[in-house]
Amino acid sequence: MAPKYLIETFGCQMNAHDSERMAGLLEQAGYEPTLDSADADVVVINTCSVRERAEEKLFTRLGELRQMAREQGHDPIVAVAGCVAQQEGTAILKRAPGVANVIVGTQAIRQLPMLVEQASQGRRPAVDLNPYEDVTFPLGVARRSDPVKAYVTIIEGCNEYCSFCVVPYTRGHERMRRKSDIVADVRQAVDSGHPEVQLLGQIVNHYEAPDDPACDFVGLLEALHDIRGLERIRFASPHPRHFDERFLRAMQVLPKVCRHLHLPVQSGSTRILTAMRRRYSRDTYLELVHRIRILLPDVALSTDMIVGFPGETDDDFADTLSLTETVRFHSMFSFKYSPRPHTLADKRLIDDVSEDEKTRRIVALQAAQRRIQTDLNARLAGTTVDVLIDSGSRRRETELSGRTTQNVVVNLPGPADWIGKTLPVRIERTGPHSVWGTAAHAL
Repeated sequence: MAPKYLIETFGCQMNAHDSERMAGLLEQAGYEPTLDSADADVVVINTCSVRERAEEKLFTRLGELRQMAREQGHDPIVAVAGCVAQQEGTAILKRAPGVANVIVGTQAIRQLPMLVEQASQGRRPAVDLNPYEDVTFPLGVARRSDPVKAYVTIIEGCNEYCSFCVVPYTRGHERMRRKSDIVADVRQAVDSGHPEVQLLGQIVNHYEAPDDPACDFVGLLEALHDIRGLERIRFASPHPRHFDERFLRAMQVLPKVCRHLHLPVQSGSTRILTAMRRRYSRDTYLELVHRIRILLPDVALSTDMIVGFPGETDDDFADTLSLTETVRFHSMFSFKYSPRPHTLADKRLIDDVSEDEKTRRIVALQAAQRRIQTDLNARLAGTTVDVLIDSGSRRRETELSGRTTQNVVVNLPGPADWIGKTLPVRIERTGPHSVWGTAAHAL
């Protein structure tokens, strides 16, 4: 009987895709997937350290696995991967002795099967935190977990060093994948039945092909746009300071590029943006939004926002609220600031906004954003939109879910064999986070 593996994933889309890659590597090494840790010979915990308490979440899970070993006598090889693994390294072994057997850094996931083999042979814990420069990955190995959308990494690491962000310290400096590898990856994904790809990178619009000096991010989009069978191209996340007119003009003429831009702003206050080392101001961000709305009036904008950054005053937060009301984002990921290890903010700034005040501010921000989303989605009522059906509904067995090109979640009744198809859907009911409708041909 083949040994079994379980991968538990926390965090962002990059972590999700890393888990797909690790799953493929383990299956190539002879392992089979399982959904139950009590049935797994190898448990991989793929961690994220972007937000506070990520480390505690890891050690809580390690404690649960220790308890399972005591109570059930089942003691799998436990591998800790991802950003917390890179950040904490061998300290994980000291804090959770006898539980974690493998520590694999963000740039060393190709070594996972070898490290698991070393640990399973009864040697000392296997650790690889090396900063490998090579970002190539064997074509077709990743075990894609989504039946419709394929994640494709184009950049690893980041050079921005925003003062709140741990990514440059956990994922290393910026390294570009070869254009030829990305094109081959996308073709393979499309050939395996995925009509949508999502390009991943900390700053995707900073892409420059190492094997084609003339190819920047626009050139990559143009090359992918020509792939037959590919219906939609998404990407996350661009940085506001790396937008130019050429990119916006390219979106005008590339219909496969989805009409949705995730444009992280982080704060509405120029003073706080300066402290965050974002290298743009409130005014330049709003100017960019204005240009986007002129050239791409059908594009929906989403963003990231942090409240309670060190030194943020009531006036600074008022600027965040007013920018939110001015831009009217279609969606927002909002967070209370938490100090992250190694970052400039943690080293140089005092976390001086109380937890109660952070909570008050994020509640106010999320209430404002909810009103905006409710209004924007209400405007879809009575319209017909094209929806790529990507999954069954989480709430109702007879319901499906999909997204418009603007990334609006649409729920509708229908059979499972509609998954992967793009259908016209008439919107009948709306809410702040999704809308409901009926396939137009069924009316």
